[in-house]
Amino acid sequence: MTAEPLVEKAAVDETLPTTPPEARTPSGCPFHAGRAPTDEAGAALPPVRYWPAFDLTGVDFDPVLADLMEEGPVTRIELPHGEGWAWLVTRMRDVRTVTNDPRFSRAAVMDRQVTRLAPHFIPSRDAVGFLDPPDHTRLRRAVTPALTARGVERVRDSARRMLDELVDALEAAGPPADLTRDVLGPFPIAVICELMGVPPADREAMHTWTQLILSSAHGAEVSERAKKEMGEYFTELIDARVDSTGEDVASLLGRAVGRGEVTVAEAVGLAVLLQIGGEAVTNNSGQMFYILLTRPELADRLRADPAIRPAAIDELLRYIPHRNAVGLSRIALEDVEIAGVRIRAGDAVYVSYLAANRDPEVFPDPDRIDFSRSPNPHVAFGFGPHYCPGGQLARMEAQLLVDALLDRLPTLRLAVPPDQVPFRKGALIRGPEALPVAW
Repeated sequence: MTAEPLVEKAAVDETLPTTPPEARTPSGCPFHAGRAPTDEAGAALPPVRYWPAFDLTGVDFDPVLADLMEEGPVTRIELPHGEGWAWLVTRMRDVRTVTNDPRFSRAAVMDRQVTRLAPHFIPSRDAVGFLDPPDHTRLRRAVTPALTARGVERVRDSARRMLDELVDALEAAGPPADLTRDVLGPFPIAVICELMGVPPADREAMHTWTQLILSSAHGAEVSERAKKEMGEYFTELIDARVDSTGEDVASLLGRAVGRGEVTVAEAVGLAVLLQIGGEAVTNNSGQMFYILLTRPELADRLRADPAIRPAAIDELLRYIPHRNAVGLSRIALEDVEIAGVRIRAGDAVYVSYLAANRDPEVFPDPDRIDFSRSPNPHVAFGFGPHYCPGGQLARMEAQLLVDALLDRLPTLRLAVPPDQVPFRKGALIRGPEALPVAW
């Protein structure tokens, strides 16, 4: 899982006109001729930069985001869809401020229009991603026991067994193989379904729904139908677990609904978000293994010194560009100054966790992978109240995958040149569509 796997919409009360395609530079960034724009108080505003939805391959850092980081800690962007422009915050301390400050609201996003990455948006008013404290805190509390370190440990043994079975089948079939199809895809599905309390027979349906929700390639109608069907499934599952004593998420939510602590709509919204986020591990681990297989000296270090693997996984989580562009926005509820820039009440604000994870003030030589980096206060799972609830689970899955694949397949390598590894197109979460390997 990674922070903010879904895409949002929001709006501002007063926006500059969006930059027309003919006014954009060849690199995709707009230019504005004449006098620089100013706010109501006459203060100069940064130009609005157009940020196209690139289908990036490998682990290359987004060139537009790199330019925006150079331009300043607080800039303005226009994304391919939605309306108007939004602020973008990229420096670590400012990202932490925005994500942890109640003056920036997720709930206010529901009733607004704002520039966004995806061509369609499927909001759910009761979903945890669109709630502010205290409602957000109340809803997350219902599933905390399943997502703490103790709760995640409950599924470690079963997760290891499921992974061993997948690697057994991989070895039995022999090379070449597609690591994404054979291991990196089915493993997170099995684990998140185990944690959620979804029976094995329903895992394939969950995977299909998730892929349709997360992709923009099929259009809004298909995505909306997939989300509706997943919601109906969890409605029935949670209702059936009202009297359950189980420790899975569906049982915890069922009991919380039965006690009147959360509504059915809130419980279903949270279940859908957790289920979708659980499959982000496929793309994150795909990027991790792409790095390890294209930089074999890193994999050799992890084989030679297993003790460094937890720190190495954290460093890889910091380094990998786990998503395209930005995720969910927030709305400023009052005027707030960030890095000397006044953000007005009603303005939409995005943060970039990818940029914060490359902040040179926090991470010396940030573009280098350093397994000995300490401290490593990355925000790959977000920050503040909306910190990804599945962070502990994602780390456990990554550790199990590294242990199993590096130890059991000591000669694991790419079966094609790195530039021939296909990466997902039209996806919100970056990762290899296939990872051809041999050993």
